[in-house]
Amino acid sequence: MRIAVIGGGIGGLCLAHGLRKAGVDVAVYERDLSRTDRLQGYRVHINPHGAAALRECLPAKNWERFERSAGTSENGFGFLTEQLTPLLVLDPDEEKHYSASRITLRQVLLDGLDVRFGKRFERYEHDGGAITLHFEDGTTAECDVLVGADGIRSRVRGQYLPHAGTEPVGITAVAGKLFLDEHDWIPERLLVRANSIIPTSACGMFLVAHDGLGYSDDDGVLFDNVRPYLMWAYAAKDLDITNGLQSDVLRRIAGWSPDLRRIVGSSHPDTVSEWRIRSSKPIGRWESTNVTLLGDAIHAMTPMRGVGANVALRDAQLLARCIAEGGDAIARYEAEMYEYGFAAVRDSLRAARQFADGGPVSRTLFRTVLRTAAAVPGLKRAMF
Repeated sequence: MRIAVIGGGIGGLCLAHGLRKAGVDVAVYERDLSRTDRLQGYRVHINPHGAAALRECLPAKNWERFERSAGTSENGFGFLTEQLTPLLVLDPDEEKHYSASRITLRQVLLDGLDVRFGKRFERYEHDGGAITLHFEDGTTAECDVLVGADGIRSRVRGQYLPHAGTEPVGITAVAGKLFLDEHDWIPERLLVRANSIIPTSACGMFLVAHDGLGYSDDDGVLFDNVRPYLMWAYAAKDLDITNGLQSDVLRRIAGWSPDLRRIVGSSHPDTVSEWRIRSSKPIGRWESTNVTLLGDAIHAMTPMRGVGANVALRDAQLLARCIAEGGDAIARYEAEMYEYGFAAVRDSLRAARQFADGGPVSRTLFRTVLRTAAAVPGLKRAMF
């Protein structure tokens, strides 16, 4: 059986490793021209489920590199007011979480795979039982199973499930980085754990510090993005940027803690970006064929739960297992993936609306609930 994976992102590369481990013939086609084309981006949270998928699918040396290059998140999660007054601190999870540079993680995943770079997928066609892939450079390839792992604007999905896709949710986020090797005045509570700012107005801010872990070795694997930084993200419903990203955020948080305003104002403009948040449309189950999808290509979700990459890794782990076991592999994979994947979409959409919407009364009530949970351990355990 020949498997073709369109897209060399986290999910597609993890799947390729899992299939190779199982002795399956797999080829990855990636539109980037080389392995160094994506040396940018924020760190990604890898939860215990994502870590288990990586551990199962990757060769031992790749997993060891991942562990050495990724920081750990063991200090829980905080809720603060816009004046940095604590509302509630959640205890650390007993299971291990990781903070991985997207750049470094992709290099770890690329190591040992023969990825076909410069292959921008155009369309596919069926020829009996086989599938013929067409690329923009005029070349073709054949496979028995096609996996679209080509992200939120998936061309495979566009042809296979044209009624699917994403839609705007009416929330815009502005995010930036404050490099910690240049700024030593950050309040300790913002450095020791991730924090969500809960103001009474309809908006929110998320902050998390990332260490500078990263390394280079002698095996030709390139690692980058090793400077420590504090990532912040401000989100609001129908945010209209008119005077520049930082200026508009600063105007909106004018009454907030001076430290929060200083963090936004001191961030280098080149690190500040705008996200128009989208989420997958709800769709019914489709009939399984020898074409399938994983990750953002089928169940793109808002970033408010921080689980998108982990769900893609779960997809890769499950699909590799199903194909290795044989039989009606795609149908078994899609039946399970559809349930947990779109449940995660719904959950993250609710979280996005809670984070960036709501009136003063409901948000004040939520802050009261958080304070009460902080004071009543039994309530805290029941809620979280």
